[in-house]
Amino acid sequence: MKKNTRRREFLKNTLLTGLGASIVPIKAVIPQPPAATSTDAATAADTDTATDRSGTLTFLQTTDIHCQIHPHDELFWENEQMVFRKTAGYAQLAGLFEMVRAQNPNTFIVDTGDMFQGSELSVKTTGKAIVPILNALSYDLYLPGNWEVVYYKKAMQTLLGALHAPKVCANMYHDLGDGQRGDLIFPPYYTWSRLGVKIGFIGMTDHLVPKRQSPNYSKGIIYTKPEESLAPWVQVLREQEQCDFIIILAHLGLSQQIHLANQPACEGVDYIFGGDTHERVREPIICQYAKVVEPGAFGSFVGRLDLEVTDGKITGERYELLEVDADAYTPQPEVQQLIDQIEAPFTDAINKVHGYSTVPLYRYFVVENTMDTLILDALWWRIGTEIVLSNGFRFCPPRNLGPDGRVAITEGYIFDMLPVDSTVRTAKASGKQLYDWLEKELNNVFAKDASKRFGGWVVKFKGMEIEFNAFGEQGQRLKKVTVGGQPLHPDRIYSICACEREGDPVDMLCRIPDVMEGKNTAFTLHQVMRDYLAANSPVTPVPHGYAKVLDAPQTLLTQVSGVPYTFR
Repeated sequence: MKKNTRRREFLKNTLLTGLGASIVPIKAVIPQPPAATSTDAATAADTDTATDRSGTLTFLQTTDIHCQIHPHDELFWENEQMVFRKTAGYAQLAGLFEMVRAQNPNTFIVDTGDMFQGSELSVKTTGKAIVPILNALSYDLYLPGNWEVVYYKKAMQTLLGALHAPKVCANMYHDLGDGQRGDLIFPPYYTWSRLGVKIGFIGMTDHLVPKRQSPNYSKGIIYTKPEESLAPWVQVLREQEQCDFIIILAHLGLSQQIHLANQPACEGVDYIFGGDTHERVREPIICQYAKVVEPGAFGSFVGRLDLEVTDGKITGERYELLEVDADAYTPQPEVQQLIDQIEAPFTDAINKVHGYSTVPLYRYFVVENTMDTLILDALWWRIGTEIVLSNGFRFCPPRNLGPDGRVAITEGYIFDMLPVDSTVRTAKASGKQLYDWLEKELNNVFAKDASKRFGGWVVKFKGMEIEFNAFGEQGQRLKKVTVGGQPLHPDRIYSICACEREGDPVDMLCRIPDVMEGKNTAFTLHQVMRDYLAANSPVTPVPHGYAKVLDAPQTLLTQVSGVPYTFR
């Protein structure tokens, strides 16, 4: 078939024709594959011949792309300073995938979650615009991440169901009501056979979603800890399916993945392909039962594992983290055309400039970042409570200064920073409540028991200053807390504000329970940001040093310790 004919067929079969503000149903625009006959555990057919039993099996992994469809600035930590390079883009990823598949037809490509949250295009289309782009890249297997539920359970099922490749997850169940656990929402495992070798994949997503995120998102879903159900599925893959190599697709965060790889339930697993915390693992972390990797975020990196096979036996392996240099990988033209067509109705809104920053915007450091400072400054300016709070989010790629020495803050970038346009809520809390909450939040980040670490960074605040030991004892990390320059008094009542989480009771704010006089304001986060920029641009949101870590560098880039790993 001629190239132009293939291109026309491709666009006809994948393009969201006439996509506008009112998006058409997925089934109307995406060809549905033939119905497959499968059990809960989908299994791929072995296509090997008797003589095709030596060569290389290649596995590529992406994760946490958060709907970043274009090349963007990426931050690297080199020689103790920030360096920016242009990376990623789905068309560039498609070019990389095409190149690797051409070099080795025995290539298997997976994405381990957070595919549908993180941009204005995704929010305006409730994720539907991302579906044909993912299908165009021809992934082989998916795992739902913690943010796949952002549009609620039914939408998650519809979005993932529209993806052509199989999905796996062994710890998400239908909630039948009153805490009764129904069937698994997705098959627990998948197998793939090449060169006489059978590979088994088990899916495990973040079981802390109902606590970490707005409770309404995950209504109708029951999550279980990975170690509670892992061992039986490993046994099924090893003994029943007779797999030679087992990979867990995980979206738990690097600390939790290391913890899992050290649990007896993980015996028999070879690798954990992880996600959630956006960590860049360049050398596999060797744990007691399995090796752990995680390939960064936003499409800036691709993890690559090569297994050498001789006469149907695995005889060697090598792993590398590929940097997706936007200039080094030729964009796949059909995918680029698809992206441009899908995004066209939204481009003017996405590119509308609301203001400028005179410093790069980023969100990579554990303690403080310019992006979070910008949000806090805006809330402080608009709301006027004694203390303003912001969650320890990770999503949103950085932006470096442009040729004019500024960062243009567009409507699209506000959505990147704050994909959920939450209402701002005010309340009051005692000094003791704030102190206990700070200790709890610090433990969520730095707990010695890795299984107790949440996936976020240190919560951000303005109006309050703290000094703490990141690696101190639980409940004893805080060394100093002041509000308005005065020591925090346990009995004094302080006014606070933060974003409302859908489903939280009125006496809960930013995971602080039993707050007083909780009420929603007339402002949303996006409104506050637009108004602040209109009145104050250009802004210079340099971190104020409100949170000072005493036993680690202020430039701490990971919560992981005790293993040979450095974020860079």
